[in-house]
Amino acid sequence: MNALTRSLATYWNSSIGKKTIVAVTGLFLILFLAGHLAGNLVVFLGPDAFNAYADMLHHMLHGAGIWVFRIVLLVMLGAHVIATIQLTRLNRAARQAYQFQGTIQASRSSRMMILSGLTILAFFVYHILHFTVRAGNQYDDPALYSYLLDGRQVHHAWKMVVDGFSVWYVSAFYVVAMTLLCSHLMHGFASVFQTLGLRSKKSAGLLGQLSVAYSLVIWVGFVSIPAAILLFPGYFDQLARSTAP
Repeated sequence: MNALTRSLATYWNSSIGKKTIVAVTGLFLILFLAGHLAGNLVVFLGPDAFNAYADMLHHMLHGAGIWVFRIVLLVMLGAHVIATIQLTRLNRAARQAYQFQGTIQASRSSRMMILSGLTILAFFVYHILHFTVRAGNQYDDPALYSYLLDGRQVHHAWKMVVDGFSVWYVSAFYVVAMTLLCSHLMHGFASVFQTLGLRSKKSAGLLGQLSVAYSLVIWVGFVSIPAAILLFPGYFDQLARSTAP
């Protein structure tokens, strides 16, 4: 083991190192959510716009870009969850000698963060299997999911999303996962700035309000997609007909 590897291992095993990793990966995931939501909301514009957006993503860097980003995202999410669990265990061990009500409540809060984090990770894996790997469905069938865009045949990503969320239990799981995610986000948003030294007594209140507002926007944005597909199928039927050849 060379000096760099030993230094990285020491940093990872330290409480400060874990807190920094949780904060940095958390900030990456916060920014990713905003970008991912903006892209997902294009589904309301219809097949042309959404399929063009999806096709652009899948052809970045000749198709390699989207997979590089997926791997980075999975590494960030995995590191965030693992570091959070290990940090919680360290904090729990430090509290064992103190059984005051405040520490008991903190321990319960930590357990909820771990539970929600693991649920989010499980949802991410399912989401990848459902819409990316397309396991257990026919989303790769060109006879069903092919779309003519600017004279080219592309994958009908818009129809895939609409069909996927038209299944009520898929949408229900999505809503539950998004609710847990935003609950996790509401707690972690301000913690990221605190760990990175960007939070002060003066800014604490504002950051608290921003965390609630940001989490609410993220929740409403993501949940609006399956909710609209289930509650207003006629709107999406009209969008499909408006672009039909």
